[in-house]
Amino acid sequence: MKEDINWAALPFGYYPTDYNVRCTFRDGKWGEIEVTQSETLSLHIGATCLHYGQEIFEGLKAFRGKDGKVRIFRMDENAKRMRRSAEGLMMEPVPEEIFNKMCVMAVELNERFIPPYESGASLYIRPLEIGLSPRIGVKPATEYMFIVMVTPVGPYFKQGFGVSNYCITRAHDRVAPKGTGQFKCGGNYAAAMRAGEEAHDKGYSAILFLDPLEKKYLDECGPANFFAVKDGKYITPASESILPSITNMSLMTLCEDMGIPVERRHILVEELADCSEAAAIGTAAVASPIGNIDDLDTGKTYVMARDGKPGPVTTALYEKLNAIRYGLEDDIHGWNFIVGEDRVNA
Repeated sequence: MKEDINWAALPFGYYPTDYNVRCTFRDGKWGEIEVTQSETLSLHIGATCLHYGQEIFEGLKAFRGKDGKVRIFRMDENAKRMRRSAEGLMMEPVPEEIFNKMCVMAVELNERFIPPYESGASLYIRPLEIGLSPRIGVKPATEYMFIVMVTPVGPYFKQGFGVSNYCITRAHDRVAPKGTGQFKCGGNYAAAMRAGEEAHDKGYSAILFLDPLEKKYLDECGPANFFAVKDGKYITPASESILPSITNMSLMTLCEDMGIPVERRHILVEELADCSEAAAIGTAAVASPIGNIDDLDTGKTYVMARDGKPGPVTTALYEKLNAIRYGLEDDIHGWNFIVGEDRVNA
């Protein structure tokens, strides 16, 4: 039975679906995959995920194309990144074959919640790993649970593909130098929430954080990667404290396909004055165009969209990546996994 949902009106939030899938690491091995309709967990009050932050997650999407096929975008890269996060937080890495199999299972089991092509909505996939073992002393768990849940989410730009404003402040750091910034763990997001809310209160979409060591270079854009266009080049920050975005990786490849030079390097704040466009990059939006960037400490405003509209490079990349995800263009790089046609590597 198809779900009667106003797909276009859905927020980027949680909407209940039928099933989630789980797998537990215990006694040195991963167990059988379990399917459940329960939306809750039973945890020991001393679990390391609660006390010592042994929690990591991923975010990816499944799309129903115009041809009716369901595609999961770059699932293999999410599996690899989750393994790196697990290693960084002393957790048991989920084998890629288990990660991939469970993501596909969760999509197939909740097929009626995959939005139709014309809606612009998608099925968001949230893999999650948590430490289960009770610990009072600081020590990694020996038992872990890996969960994959899904939820339909509406189109990011409900009023059309448009710009929003961001700000810079040196009053907050997103992560510590050589800390957990390169891993996708909940603590990074919790640490940035206060700064994000202060930005919202001032009327901005998010904060463009600076590097936590010298406060000279651009870092991440709220919970997203950042890119700008300078002298016709796609430039994006290089830092060991930045989460390696799969969307950013994809856009850099598309730039090379389109003949746009790419530079991944340290970017001084002052260089924004010479940039013709900029955007925040992530799974939710692909590229969220930036209008102005206000430096709240210096009073300087950097205008990224001089006509108030998304720039040509941002628009072209946004449209091309979406076309690939929905199967409207040839997937020459093999980024899509087609549910029901492709096989999970075992």
